[in-house]
Amino acid sequence: MQTPYIPIFSFYCSLPSLFSQSGKKSELYELKKMAARVEAATMGGGEIDEESDERGSMWDLDQKLDQSMDEEAGRLRNMYKEKKFSALLLLQLSFQSLGVVYGDLGTSPLYVFYNTFPHGIKDPEDIIGALSLIIYSLTLIPLLKYVFVVCKANDNGQGGTFALYSLLCRHAKVKTIRNQHRTDEELTTYSRSTFHEHSFAAKTKRWLEERTSRKTALLVLVLVGTCMVIGDGILTPAISVLSAAGGLRVNLPHISNGVVVLVAVVILVSLFSVQHYGTDRVGWLFAPIVFLWFLSIASIGMYNIWKHDTTVLKAFSPVYIYRYFKRGGIDRWTSLGGIMLSITGIEALFADLSHFPVSAVQIAFTAIVFPCLLLAYSGQAAYIRNHPHHVADAFYRSIPGSVYWPMFIIATAAAIVASQATISATFSLIKQALAHGCFPRVKVVHTSRKFLGQIYVPDINWILMILCIAVTAGFKNQSQIGNAYGTAVVIVMLVTTLLMTLIMILVWRCHWVLVLVFTVLSLVVECTYFSAMLFKVDQGGWVPLVIAAAFLLIMSVWHYGTLKRYEFEMHSRVSMAWILGLGPSLGLVRVPGVGLVYTELASGVPHIFSHFITNLPAIHSVVVFVCVKNLPVYTVPEEERFLVKRIGPKNFHMFRCVARYGYGDLHKKDDDFEKRLFESLFLFIRLESMMEGGCSDSDDYSICGSQNHFKEKNENVATFDTFDSIESITPVKRVSHTVTASSQMSGGVDELEFINRCRDAGVVHIMGNTVVRARRQARFYKKIAIDYVYAFLRKICREHSVIFNVPQESLLNVGQIFYV
Repeated sequence: MQTPYIPIFSFYCSLPSLFSQSGKKSELYELKKMAARVEAATMGGGEIDEESDERGSMWDLDQKLDQSMDEEAGRLRNMYKEKKFSALLLLQLSFQSLGVVYGDLGTSPLYVFYNTFPHGIKDPEDIIGALSLIIYSLTLIPLLKYVFVVCKANDNGQGGTFALYSLLCRHAKVKTIRNQHRTDEELTTYSRSTFHEHSFAAKTKRWLEERTSRKTALLVLVLVGTCMVIGDGILTPAISVLSAAGGLRVNLPHISNGVVVLVAVVILVSLFSVQHYGTDRVGWLFAPIVFLWFLSIASIGMYNIWKHDTTVLKAFSPVYIYRYFKRGGIDRWTSLGGIMLSITGIEALFADLSHFPVSAVQIAFTAIVFPCLLLAYSGQAAYIRNHPHHVADAFYRSIPGSVYWPMFIIATAAAIVASQATISATFSLIKQALAHGCFPRVKVVHTSRKFLGQIYVPDINWILMILCIAVTAGFKNQSQIGNAYGTAVVIVMLVTTLLMTLIMILVWRCHWVLVLVFTVLSLVVECTYFSAMLFKVDQGGWVPLVIAAAFLLIMSVWHYGTLKRYEFEMHSRVSMAWILGLGPSLGLVRVPGVGLVYTELASGVPHIFSHFITNLPAIHSVVVFVCVKNLPVYTVPEEERFLVKRIGPKNFHMFRCVARYGYGDLHKKDDDFEKRLFESLFLFIRLESMMEGGCSDSDDYSICGSQNHFKEKNENVATFDTFDSIESITPVKRVSHTVTASSQMSGGVDELEFINRCRDAGVVHIMGNTVVRARRQARFYKKIAIDYVYAFLRKICREHSVIFNVPQESLLNVGQIFYV
């Protein structure tokens, strides 16, 4: 059941609109009836459906008591539109984006032709057909689909599968954990739109929202895409570094393959060992290295075209693709797995989008990356036409001898940069999954104060390193790693296409014809590649499937446990009327101090609180229910982060504070969460006192502080807490008194002094330690998932007390157990 809050930023601005309602006697009776209806539902254990379309009078009451934030939101909304940059600055950002965004895509020429023809070249014309496929693959997928379409679907500059999922969650109620409040939709960064009832978008939205199974299927689709990108974070360093190190054997043929693998492993260990320094420390080197790499491969490509075979340029005609397949043979179809490696890196391109504006990324690709790659592949094809037996080392064999060693150094440096890009993308996706409740709580370290997206996840870093070394040492050659890499990339592409279809319908509201054209063209190309990769599952393609399955199991079990814990809190929460019925002392001894009760609920009293006071007959003089929510937005502005409201009359000294974070926000709750919470609480009390001071004694219907007086002759008066839950309605005897503005203001000051004294006496953080167990009659796979997998993940993940930086001497855990 949704409850009205007071956003600190909008509280003061909304006072005139609140006071303008005073004196409307005709509405009093209707308000009382609605309040009585809510009280009856609460006392009877009923619950008002959040999803109900029949809002009626309940919604009207909520609107009267919870003012909109439209006026203030308009002041901040322009902050999150893509800024206009000068031409010089845009060129500078385009240059810088080369190192972060295009490192992975740019190093593909190291291994594409070898993986396309692992068994040698039988017909020289096949080289032209393969080059034509590479040219049009680069044109259709990275250029047209990703750079000019998918990148436009960013979430306030953020890319990746979870960014697309967040957009969908804001335009349709598809989030599985339903802890959203109406005020969340009024955030500056929320940007939720409405649909015409009979539009195609509205029908799609209703279809998605009808069944929980469809919401779950959408989440699983997102998790599959995320797990495959994590697989890329393992395979990209392996194939890039191994391919670069393989150049040693060209000029030093006596070196064995084992030495090459050893060199690659040493480079990988060094790469993962410096991750904790962050990309900001060495990032200034990335762009020059990759820019020099692109210029080098383009120059060598032009040299090879001029020297060896200019006829390869006829591959720009798509006719040679038709001839390539017409010659038949299963080898030509399976060679698509190698050709697909020419477009690997596009998933990292989208995931690393947050550092640069979309226009800079587009300029960099069209002006530098795309033409340089075309020249590089054309040059290699021209060289292979004259030396088909050199296809295994086509890149290094095609380099002129005078620049071989400088080019080897540049290639190794570029491979390291490419690996860094995918590792950073993996860290970002892990953090997004964590914020959506789909990954165990792991430590996230922010390595840069300038770039908020640059993070380091220690646990994931070492897991990636171990798996990456295992893949490199286990396969020992590019071909099998390439098969695995291609399988992961094509599945990510398919997931992105399906999510983009929903984005075009629900967010962009494109005509169904445009949606159909985009979806069909994308699926035709990607399904073709996917069918070719199926032939290579037994030749290394199984690796990303196993890795993704392991991470998918972890994510699914964790999300299931998180969802069940939230549902348990929802079903076992205590009615606010029961709390208010206990009286000012809550029926207990009120001891000095402040008790912060952490809960996942944004309304109602959590079960841990009732469990606590049932077993311990004492509670602190000030009680604050704290709810930290992760919303499906990239960031929540500082001014809109905290919502505060009062629970019950003033002498109860009970409050609720909701802290809202986006999936890209810094974990400020690690550092100064308690300080920010008390600052917001004090500001709330001051504004509340100002509001009380502006009320008139003669108002028949006035909103003064935390009480509304609904006066009616010869009846009890219902005192309703304006800033409390709609549940919190309790009858009291009629009281007639006059309150002056100065006395109300002094009352606020007195309460501030009281809370400060309680704060000095000590702050205790009360947290629930909920244990989840499977029921006896549950199926065996559910018992394994809950009693073993989820229980193990709970043991190794970070505790809430660590996340909120709670001192151990101030922590109080309340144990409880429930069965699913």
